[in-house]
Amino acid sequence: MPASGLHSDGVEGGGPEEGPEERITRNWNELLQELRVLQTGVQILTGFLLTVPFSPRFPDLADHQQAIYLVVLVGSVITTSLIIAPVSFHRMLFRRRQRRWLVTASHLCARAGLVGFAIVSALVVLLVFDVVLSFGAGVVAAVAVLILFVSLWAGLPLLNGRNNSR
Repeated sequence: MPASGLHSDGVEGGGPEEGPEERITRNWNELLQELRVLQTGVQILTGFLLTVPFSPRFPDLADHQQAIYLVVLVGSVITTSLIIAPVSFHRMLFRRRQRRWLVTASHLCARAGLVGFAIVSALVVLLVFDVVLSFGAGVVAAVAVLILFVSLWAGLPLLNGRNNSR
């Protein structure tokens, strides 16, 4: 395969000469690259959220705002655990010839982590808009964020798949 990652036929990834073990290895490596990108964003967000209660204005938040904050924090920690879980899987199964299971389980964690990240991001926007403007504005902004995530992460790939099948 050329350095570009494309085979001579222009298809990304494996081709007819790629065996099952090579495909699993390639899938694992691609999944790790995706998780690295997601991990950075989620860890930064979680780290920031952990500092919020120590700010001078936190006690001034309304009860419902503090509740939203706690939901966001727990969601962020769950999302972090989902995207870091594949590293633990790999450590536990290292050299045990379980790569197929590893890729499948890690794929599920990555998908759940993406969903978690979208939800946590929308809830952060809800909280910020609620503090700055109003709860209603926060709901509208959070829904807009979710629509953006779904459009970019699911809509465009599905649209591309439909266009390629023509």
